[in-house]
Amino acid sequence: MSRANAATLIGILGFAAYVVAVMLLADFVIGTHWFVEFVFFAVAGIVWVWPAKWLMFWGAR
Repeated sequence: MSRANAATLIGILGFAAYVVAVMLLADFVIGTHWFVEFVFFAVAGIVWVWPAKWLMFWGAR
């Protein structure tokens, strides 16, 4: 398996795991103050970018 294929597989599985984790954590955040919800979803929506960036650079080497 090439590095690009491995990066693709890891990226898809990792992103799916990340989405499940965020959804499970969101159960604790939903219903709290609107600002807590805003910060949680803003951070959760951006944090995945850095591992994805690293994975893309790793796969392209």
